[in-house]
Amino acid sequence: MWLDKLKVAIVQKDTDSISKLLDDISQIKDAKKLEELQEASYLLQEASLLLNSLKDETLNSINQTKKSIDFLGSTDIRNSKGLDIRL
Repeated sequence: MWLDKLKVAIVQKDTDSISKLLDDISQIKDAKKLEELQEASYLLQEASLLLNSLKDETLNSINQTKKSIDFLGSTDIRNSKGLDIRL
């Protein structure tokens, strides 16, 4: 049951569910076979890769947003309180 929930969470990229399942990892000790433990190990590796990938995507998005804000700020026409002698 725990393994099935983890599989679904990974496929759906549901980080909240993955986190809850990791908090309740004690259920995996109920695994009856070595194959189930190996499958759990593989799924945990996949979950780790997914979370790192999503973290990298978020960081890239934040950096791109910062660059866009900086660009928009640099093209902003600022009102000067001093004397403007432009023609």
